[in-house]
Amino acid sequence: MARSFLILHGYAGSGPEHWQSWLADRLRRAGETVAYPDLPSPDAPTLEAWRAALEEEMRGLPGEPVVVCHSLACILWLHHCAAALREGGRAERVLLVAPPSASAGVRPILPFFPVPLDAAGVAAAAGETRIACAVDPYCPEGADALYGAPLDLPVDRLPDGAGHINPDAGYGPWPAVERWCHAGGPVAV
Repeated sequence: MARSFLILHGYAGSGPEHWQSWLADRLRRAGETVAYPDLPSPDAPTLEAWRAALEEEMRGLPGEPVVVCHSLACILWLHHCAAALREGGRAERVLLVAPPSASAGVRPILPFFPVPLDAAGVAAAAGETRIACAVDPYCPEGADALYGAPLDLPVDRLPDGAGHINPDAGYGPWPAVERWCHAGGPVAV
C-alpha cells in the first residue's frame, strides 16, 4: 500500500521558505499523497479547533500516515496521543521537530499547556516517534529533557545554531527530513 504523509505547522503557520513547504513540494513531486493543511486560526490557535482539524486530516488519509510536526503541532500531537485514539488516529511514524515549552512565554500558545506526557499513549499512536531539536529559545529547558526523557523517545540533537529549526536558522530545504520521511531512523543535518 502507498504511504501517505501529514505535515503539520506550528503557531503562525509555515511560509513558503520553510522546510515544511519544501518537504510537501518534494513529496508531492515524487507522487506521494500529502496533506499539508492550514490549521485553523494559526495566529490565534485553539487546542479544540486544532485537534478537530488533526482528526479530520488523519481520517482523510489512506492507511497510517507518516506525520511530521513542527513547533506547536508537536504539542498538538502529544494531546492527540493522550486522548482515546479514534479510528484512523494512528500513524506509521511521527517526527516532532522543535517542540516549544510554556516557559518561552508566547501568549497565544499557552492554552496548549500543560502538555500531557503520556508515554503509553505516544507508543500506541505511532509505530515510531522521535524528536529533532536544538538549543532553542522556544524551549529553553531543552526538548530532549522536557519531552524526550519523560516519553522515552529517541532524540536527534541538531548542531548549535539550528535554533527553532526554521528559515531564520537556515532550514528551508532540509534533505535529512525528506530521507526520514522515506526510511525513518535518525534525522541528521
